Amino acid sequence: MIRLKLRYVLAVCVAVSTIAYAGAIPPVRDHDIEPDDYFTIGTISGCAMSPDGKQVAYSEMRWEPPAERRNRDLWVVQCDSHARRRLTFDPASDRSPVWSPDGQYIYFIANRERPGDQKPPYDGKTQVWRTPPTGGDPQPVTRVEDGIKLFELSKDGRTLYYTRSDEHVDDEWKELRKEYEDLEYGHGVTDFSQVWKLDLESWRAEKVVDEKRVIRALAVSDDERAVAMITTPDDTLITNEGFSRVDVFDVDAREVAIVTRDGWRADHPSPYGWLEGLTWAPDGEALAFTVSFDGYATELYVAERPGADVSLRRLDRFGEVDASEGRLRWRGQSRELCFLGEWKARKRVYGIPEVRDGKQGKPRTLTPGDIVVDSFSFDESGNRLAAVLSTLTHPPDLYTAEIKGGEPGPIERVTNVNPQVDAWKLPQIRIVNWTGAGGVECEGILELPPEYKLDDGPLPMIVEIHGGPTAATYYRFRMWIYGRALMPARGYALFSPNYRGSTGYGSQFTSDLVGRENDIEVEDILKGVDALVDQGIADPDRLGVMGWSNGGFLTNCLIARTDRFKAASSGASVLDMIIQWGSEDTPGHVVNFMQGLVWDKPDAYRKASPIYNLHRVRTPTLIHVGGSDARCPRAHSEALYRALKHYLDVPVELVVYPGEGHGLRKYENRKAKMEWDLAWFDKYLLGKTEEKPGQSEAD
Repeated sequence: MIRLKLRYVLAVCVAVSTIAYAGAIPPVRDHDIEPDDYFTIGTISGCAMSPDGKQVAYSEMRWEPPAERRNRDLWVVQCDSHARRRLTFDPASDRSPVWSPDGQYIYFIANRERPGDQKPPYDGKTQVWRTPPTGGDPQPVTRVEDGIKLFELSKDGRTLYYTRSDEHVDDEWKELRKEYEDLEYGHGVTDFSQVWKLDLESWRAEKVVDEKRVIRALAVSDDERAVAMITTPDDTLITNEGFSRVDVFDVDAREVAIVTRDGWRADHPSPYGWLEGLTWAPDGEALAFTVSFDGYATELYVAERPGADVSLRRLDRFGEVDASEGRLRWRGQSRELCFLGEWKARKRVYGIPEVRDGKQGKPRTLTPGDIVVDSFSFDESGNRLAAVLSTLTHPPDLYTAEIKGGEPGPIERVTNVNPQVDAWKLPQIRIVNWTGAGGVECEGILELPPEYKLDDGPLPMIVEIHGGPTAATYYRFRMWIYGRALMPARGYALFSPNYRGSTGYGSQFTSDLVGRENDIEVEDILKGVDALVDQGIADPDRLGVMGWSNGGFLTNCLIARTDRFKAASSGASVLDMIIQWGSEDTPGHVVNFMQGLVWDKPDAYRKASPIYNLHRVRTPTLIHVGGSDARCPRAHSEALYRALKHYLDVPVELVVYPGEGHGLRKYENRKAKMEWDLAWFDKYLLGKTEEKPGQSEAD
């Protein structure tokens, strides 16, 4: 018998919310969420605490019509008074803030253009800029004609290190490639990386590293005697899987030492891992980084004394590690290595104390509670923490916490970038548990309409499936274009299962999916649906399913297996694993899950591909895809459309978003995605038809 556990969300359930609203009058929630509300949300995309711990700089993204894309601007907030100041106003995508050691400047990346007709060649390209935290016109720091890629500010603030590209054409077929340089080639033309350093007093630039490699991450030691890099042999993503390595350039010797030497991947669960999170310990004696895989848990490594006599070892950690985009760092001047870790749909800051000489302390939690942290930063001392996090009642905001005596204190909210959300009628967000395939306990997130009660009877339910699959749906409030918050506001239950292969439930739960795609996770999801039907929450006659990327793939798998879903929305999906391996930009994903290449495992590729069972599909299906999607190419979506429309006579619509990649970026396209989904599910689950101008239901 399937047993379902429901845990109701308390109005204030964690220390974060208690502190933020202590003594405040509860907000009056009288606004029904609509699609347009999505475009009012500001998103904090990163944070940097000032060296003295008194201020935090961050980048905030907002939709600012008539612009079709969100813009990022730089802000700073005072930790004690919570006073905010906007520092930039132009549509330049200001991001990645870094403080100077004296706190006088904030350095950042932007694509700024100067007014006027006489523009220098570097204008509008990605450059490093700086601005005082008190405001004023930003100043350009770099003036590289083709723009820069990465940058690092030295510990003393006197030198800026950055990478720039240098095009290299292979010797073979060189003349033909140069003669027809406007054509695209599979290989032979590579933008290699160079490391340059700019003296911020003399403003003279000097080339430091030019090794005919592509640099994907950069870290400079505090004493500037070593430059660490994650490099690949070319600029395609396929070589980032398994061919990436850690290099350290010795400034004095002018030599590069390879830290991850040949053979170091031998004991990995897959040879197709990619490297991230490069960060030096304050004393320069240790270099930390991660290796991540599709289908397996991320591993955390430390190289002691990186160089000729390097000692490389793997650390024990708690929680699934997320070290992308600067989410791995040392706390202050200590040897405590901190990272974001996932645990059962939460994401927190964890620390591993005393990482040195082949030893480590016991991992600990620095930000406990039902929270989801997106990024974090420390002051110079490491005694104050800033974090961008979301809760069950609000999108991401900035929070700070003291770490006194090495122990974390309570966290305090210092921004409220989305006050309009205080008036929204929020969905009821719950954790649900059920027994999945093979008797394994599974968990997911259930969102119910704001005023729904269990004795109101079953609801039409949409199964919203996350991508990845090495990812998870988190336990937080989120409104986005894939259904969360919006569907419950329209009267639907929304079920987001963390099926087998998801992160945050242990390494075994993640790797169970390897070799069993379109199998074990599909059963997990269907058993979760059964459980909600048995509990009287989901109406078995009004079930829908939707997903994007791997969620679109699983949508295809589900409708090819059963006709119990009355409507589907398949976004950026995969239909055939052979096509996916042969055309996506990261094929290691497919090779990992198929456990081999197509000529070695043809049966595995066929079994995992829903295209061979499309004759079973009866579900009306809406298909979305970006016209330039390199991750899940549009051929999958077009094949699905052709099968349903021309051969199977199943109700279907294909929506192609011209010029869009794997994620929709434009305002118009995101709005269209939401409106199409609502209209599709309303028709096939609720029996509603689209109203024409001047027409009402009474007509």
